[in-house]
Amino acid sequence: MLNKELLLEKIGLVVDKLMNLGGADYDSDKNTSQEAHKTGLIARDFGIEEFDWPQGVGLYGLEKLQTYYQDTRYDDFLTKWYRSNIDRGLPSKNINTTAPYLTWIGLAKRTQNQEYEQMCLERAKWLMEELPKTKEGGFQHVTSAIGDRNGIALNDSEMWIDTIFMAVLFLNRMGQSYQNQAWISEAQKQILIHIKYMYEKKNGLFYHGWSFQRNDNYGGIFWCRGNSWFTLGMVDFLESCGENIDRGIYEYLTDTYQAHAAALKKLQAPSGLWHTVLDDKDSYEEVSGSSAMAAGIRKAVRLGILREEYLSVAEKAVEAICANIASDGTVLNVSAGTGIGEDAEHYKKIMKAPMAYGQSLALIALCEALFE
Repeated sequence: MLNKELLLEKIGLVVDKLMNLGGADYDSDKNTSQEAHKTGLIARDFGIEEFDWPQGVGLYGLEKLQTYYQDTRYDDFLTKWYRSNIDRGLPSKNINTTAPYLTWIGLAKRTQNQEYEQMCLERAKWLMEELPKTKEGGFQHVTSAIGDRNGIALNDSEMWIDTIFMAVLFLNRMGQSYQNQAWISEAQKQILIHIKYMYEKKNGLFYHGWSFQRNDNYGGIFWCRGNSWFTLGMVDFLESCGENIDRGIYEYLTDTYQAHAAALKKLQAPSGLWHTVLDDKDSYEEVSGSSAMAAGIRKAVRLGILREEYLSVAEKAVEAICANIASDGTVLNVSAGTGIGEDAEHYKKIMKAPMAYGQSLALIALCEALFE
């Protein structure tokens, strides 16, 4: 059974492991086959040192825990992390390398570091003015090139559900912080267009992506972690908006969220986790997506978006997450980085390995469970 003492014990283990994941052998990306990349073997994704989405999500978990404690216990670690990456040279500008900025702007404000603040302002402007857009003005899911942190993969005319978490949360946070209505409005538009093209109204789930060139959702797969970017990202988005959101848009988003949560409730495995392909019981149960779902659902109850009955869904998931934390703090059964696939087998073949985002999303779920 969950109790505060157990949660704090697990949190301590997970945080220690997260902060000591180390780096990665970046040259190995260049020497790995394309088939290996399809299983998630992308060197830069591993460890905590690189400036990309896995690490950006990792830092976000530390910020969440620090906010819970209402202190600045991780600011020294964060400052050293950002300074080290500045000294090394930041990688290419894209959706995924925007993820670290979500935590960076908070650090910049707390430490009154004008250099950091300026870099965050420049990234927000880049998202608005220079990031390639799809038809209808969607944020094109540009990523770092495989084997070249300074290059990009354009993913022409593609939108991915990941973008909500990796870039839209940051843009909205910047808009709210600087009272920039253009940024706020753009963030809201991106939420709406991602729902428009990736939400399946027949079952309340989200597809991984949409292609304007193909005019389809690729393999039409309901991927666990992809859905979880919405489950957690949406409640953080709404919390950041506060009262600064049109009531009609708010109700549209919360109505969508409630339908989504109802779908997840039906698909939760007896263990408390969710399968990596949500509606395929033959696919493995995956902890990072399950963690984000547990955190999002529990927070949605706390914010009054979901009914109290969903607490049992989140608590069952958190119990399963605790059971998947090894004695050294490693969060187990986390799927590696995952590109869009044409069928369920693509997602089933993704390797499982310790990842910064796995540590962080488990941390966020455990931290949310601490709230009364």
